[in-house]
Amino acid sequence: MSDQYPSPYDPGGYQRDPQQPTTAYRATPTTMSPQDERTWGAISHAGAVVAMVCSAGFLGFLASIAVYVVHKDRGPFVRAHAANSINVQISMFIWLLVAGVIYVVLGVITLGIGFVVFLPVFAVPFVVAAVLHVIGAVKAYNGEWWNPPFTPQFVR
Repeated sequence: MSDQYPSPYDPGGYQRDPQQPTTAYRATPTTMSPQDERTWGAISHAGAVVAMVCSAGFLGFLASIAVYVVHKDRGPFVRAHAANSINVQISMFIWLLVAGVIYVVLGVITLGIGFVVFLPVFAVPFVVAAVLHVIGAVKAYNGEWWNPPFTPQFVR
């Protein structure tokens, strides 16, 4: 019976030699083909639009962050477009905060009438972000580098 199983201390046994440390390594990401980079760049923008539509505009950042986290090391093109997509979402959030302040101030000044009249102010950031994402998806799919206007570079 002992012939079948090696001793744990013999060379080739199931334990390593003490001078050989166990190494846990992470596989290095492989680079993508240009077509795959273009596709994932477009998905980062288009996925944000789909998520915005499905969640009334509030979860659009999830698709952008998912593409960025998974594919940021696999090519500069997909990284740039995913970062731009996240930047559009961050900018939209800031625009919504500003629109909310304007909405409340105008509503209070007009004694409540502004709350009804100025309600479309909230639609502007969503529409602008959706348009920027659609343009970004088309540019990414065509292989063009693009930085969206009105959008600071928070993520690079």
